[in-house]
Amino acid sequence: MRLLIKNAQLVDDRGELGRADVLVEAGRIASLEGGEAEHVIDASGHFLLPAFFDLHTHLRVPGQEVKEDLSSGLRAAAAGGFAEVVAMPNTDPVIDRPEVIRALLGQARRVDGARLSVAAALSAGQEGRRLAELSRLKDAGAVLFTDDGHTNEDARLLAVGLRYAAALGVPVAVHAEDATLRADGVVHEGEVSERLGLPGNPAEAESARIARDLEIQRYGKGHLHIQHLSTYTGAKLVRQAKAKGQRVTAEVTPHHLTLTDEALFGLDPIFKVAPPLRERADVEALIAALEDGTVDVVATDHAPHTLDEKEADFLRAPFGIPNLEVAFPLLFTELVKKRGFPLGRLVEAMASAPRRLLGREAVRLEVGARADLVLVDPKRARPVTPEGFISKAKYSPWAGWELVGWPVLTLVDGRVAYEALG
Repeated sequence: MRLLIKNAQLVDDRGELGRADVLVEAGRIASLEGGEAEHVIDASGHFLLPAFFDLHTHLRVPGQEVKEDLSSGLRAAAAGGFAEVVAMPNTDPVIDRPEVIRALLGQARRVDGARLSVAAALSAGQEGRRLAELSRLKDAGAVLFTDDGHTNEDARLLAVGLRYAAALGVPVAVHAEDATLRADGVVHEGEVSERLGLPGNPAEAESARIARDLEIQRYGKGHLHIQHLSTYTGAKLVRQAKAKGQRVTAEVTPHHLTLTDEALFGLDPIFKVAPPLRERADVEALIAALEDGTVDVVATDHAPHTLDEKEADFLRAPFGIPNLEVAFPLLFTELVKKRGFPLGRLVEAMASAPRRLLGREAVRLEVGARADLVLVDPKRARPVTPEGFISKAKYSPWAGWELVGWPVLTLVDGRVAYEALG
């Protein structure tokens, strides 16, 4: 079915491109000058963007479906404007076998939500002792190798893994945190942790491990991707490595861009996340690093748990924040509207850069481009209401925040994956 989106304000990684009447046919943008269509949408006053691509999503499949499943997770992603997400491998069992990847991809094709890509474990069982069978995992469809959720303590394994992955054309993503420095820390080490009497996780746990991993990348070569960057010094180290020509990329999450450790004063485990929320100076440094390109992408690190788990006492509650459905309106409101952050750069970080990082063609609003598109309302404000989430994780650190920029239509290959028009 042909779809015509009339009077849309186009924005992609080049910035605002003016109004157009976008005709979608056979999964592609067929025209920017209108045409005959069976279904017509008046998009006056709305932005049409390339749909987003999330490099870092926890869908909890296989084995933890009580927290999230493919249907709830992929439909939640589409509601957040995402056309595709990359599922992390720290599941039960770990995604370290080709048959698990094939099964997941097959199941996802039967879900009317975002597309699924799969990250596979770098080490067998994510135990850090020996490499997983990377070539077979790549052949099964793995787009990324990572032991996310676990730090790579064996430096040689990481170096050899980078070399093997480079030969396969696949990046290696790392949870860059020194486990011995982190120890039993549950919040950022600083004034807040001291006042609360909680064990702290120092910024140096991240920066020390980033420094080590950058040296390993320099030795082992390959493409090193640093997940959920959270500190001023971490961003500085990435900037320096890029200036030296190292093949390193980095991501930042919506929560590390919008929240500080002061949110923990209420001792609400909903704000408990790894790496922890940091200080205001770290947030400002991350925003600057995102704007200047030091940080390449925004990735959600969507980490759903059951509400019962998150309502446990602070020390026992699990780490993780769910945010697929609020990521873009949150950053559009807090960065673009309030701070003047360039909208084109945000679109690049959420749509084009993640695709390029995996060696794919960026989606631009041009004739012939893949119709992965999201229509957002830049003016209508509504509060974050977690009880209405499609995700099984019906809680949020931003509950009650009034946001604008909510997706109202998401197309995946020209197919309507989410619609909330009217």
